Amino acid sequence: MSNTDHDTAADPQLAKFRRSIDNIDAAIIHMLAERFNITKAVGEYKAQVTLPPADPDREERQIARLRRLAEDAHLDPEFSEKFLRFIIEEVIRHHEKAAAAKYGK
Repeated sequence: MSNTDHDTAADPQLAKFRRSIDNIDAAIIHMLAERFNITKAVGEYKAQVTLPPADPDREERQIARLRRLAEDAHLDPEFSEKFLRFIIEEVIRHHEKAAAAKYGK
């Protein structure tokens, strides 16, 4: 039997680990959904008051803050920065879309 074919029913410890991972993954998805609900409102507000979609100063402060949090949590800060930059790029794309919808661009 290969490692990929390992039957979790025969290995209760592995099954327990995987249930925990599944729960964490679900929590991450729900947290991301909530974050994007809020950033959507931010994008709509920015479009309404004609603020730019991106805020590079805030983005860099957030990245620095989350790198520190990652270090404190023993998570690779490089990974956390890549993850946050990916999220920021998606948020900016949504903000640009909101601005385009507001101003017909």
